[in-house]
Amino acid sequence: MKYGRVAPWIFLLPTIVGLGLFRVGPIIAAFLVSFTRWNVISAPRWLGLANYSELINSEVFWRVLKNTAVFSLTYVPGVMICGLFLAVLVNNKLRGITFFRGLYYLPVITSTVAIGVVWSWILSPRFGILTRFLHGLGVVNVPSFLGDSRYALLTLVVVYVWKMAGYHMILFLAGLQNIPAVYYEAAKIDGATPWQQLRYVTLPLLSTTTFFIMIIALIQSLQTFDLTFAMTEGGPNNASATLSFFTYVNAFVHFRMGYAASMSFVLFLIVGTLTLVNFWARKYWVSTLD
Repeated sequence: MKYGRVAPWIFLLPTIVGLGLFRVGPIIAAFLVSFTRWNVISAPRWLGLANYSELINSEVFWRVLKNTAVFSLTYVPGVMICGLFLAVLVNNKLRGITFFRGLYYLPVITSTVAIGVVWSWILSPRFGILTRFLHGLGVVNVPSFLGDSRYALLTLVVVYVWKMAGYHMILFLAGLQNIPAVYYEAAKIDGATPWQQLRYVTLPLLSTTTFFIMIIALIQSLQTFDLTFAMTEGGPNNASATLSFFTYVNAFVHFRMGYAASMSFVLFLIVGTLTLVNFWARKYWVSTLD
């Protein structure tokens, strides 16, 4: 009897130890580092709240925080709309539809660095395909999409939406195929148009999936790093730098580990707060089939 109570913990022990060593432990260590000045080489020196005070008084930090907010507010609805649009397109039992599902998903599994290099070439102000195409349409002054502070951040959003739309398409497709066909049959009998079916049947019954996708997309937008690193490196003049990228720069370029750790915990608080708000608000708009 005693062994029966202990046995589950024995099987869970490797996972618990792994989480403690590689998850909880580093989080606690990073939190303590955020109160110090540490350049990796010398011993950490306790500063108290000095790093957080510097963050509050830093104009660059507030600009990066604004960039992160703009990125999230444009990426989340953009990728959700594109993902739903693609899911509706491929939610058909047509010959060869599997090929198109795989084609739309292909950017998700493609290396982000490779995507960044290719898109940088496409958007090149001198030799890019897009530049030549716009010149062919008669556009004389083609903007530098990655070199102009007015367009760099939104350009990253567009490329990131293009890359991740296929991932959200799969999630939406799973939700669409979970909706019983009887609801659509009843709507057709009542004379509902395809748009009315989407508005009054699909979207309400897809709200649980939409909520899950919104949380995932929000976390993705707040943690974006690799595409920024590959395409703009936060430039020009920090115009496209987000909080994750700025944390990396301070940690592994300037070796200000304590300052970077304080930024990472600010990001942690933002992600946690927004997630809790979304979970609180879901009772007002998320419906189920029950």
